[in-house]
Amino acid sequence: MKLLLIDRHTKWFLAFSAGFFILLMLLPGVVTLMKDTTTFPQPVYHGNLDKPAVALACNVFWGEEYLPAMLDTLHTYNIKATFFIGGSWAKQNPEMLKKIVAAGHEIGNHSYSHPHSNSLSKDQNKDQILQAEQIIAQYTGVKTKLYAPPYGEFNKVVLSAAAELNYTTIMWSVDTIDWQLPPEEVIINRVMKKIHNGAIILIHPTAPTAKALPELIDRIQDSGYVILPVSVIIQ
Repeated sequence: MKLLLIDRHTKWFLAFSAGFFILLMLLPGVVTLMKDTTTFPQPVYHGNLDKPAVALACNVFWGEEYLPAMLDTLHTYNIKATFFIGGSWAKQNPEMLKKIVAAGHEIGNHSYSHPHSNSLSKDQNKDQILQAEQIIAQYTGVKTKLYAPPYGEFNKVVLSAAAELNYTTIMWSVDTIDWQLPPEEVIINRVMKKIHNGAIILIHPTAPTAKALPELIDRIQDSGYVILPVSVIIQ
């Protein structure tokens, strides 16, 4: 009976020793993986959660017919939004782009041709960003620093491409889903149900968004929030 007890203890000891040895062997790899996760460039979904400030992030690849009304509303309320501009759109609509910049709004980069970024190589992603950057700078003199990937699609390749070009990748924390063209009250309710300190609110130039914008701004401000450009709230 005593020999059996010693054998069991020995087996447990040997199993524990083997497991501990394997853990030591794997530890450098685990540490490296943890470092990769924590130091790898990450997208920004919101701004400072301690301050009652939010941002309107408008992705522009179509809908130029609704931009004048949206710009008028923003001017009336003295609000500056962030417009993420597609390069091919800018090439076709340089005068509208100039109006956005002249009104004092922030300009971000939304790629050149709106591809599925995850399917591209790093160099192809860089090319999309740089083409849009060059066209925007050509018409406005503005050097973009914020990048909103098309479809909100990203992986490590996309994030690395943007970071290596000194861009901050911007996502959102409140989505209006206005590209589905819902009634304006749906857009407003979607925002007000999820609004929070530092919220980045994603919108597009659509008919219902243009109609909803005055009341949406009123509701946001009545709730105690100020509306600022994305680059300001993420500082």
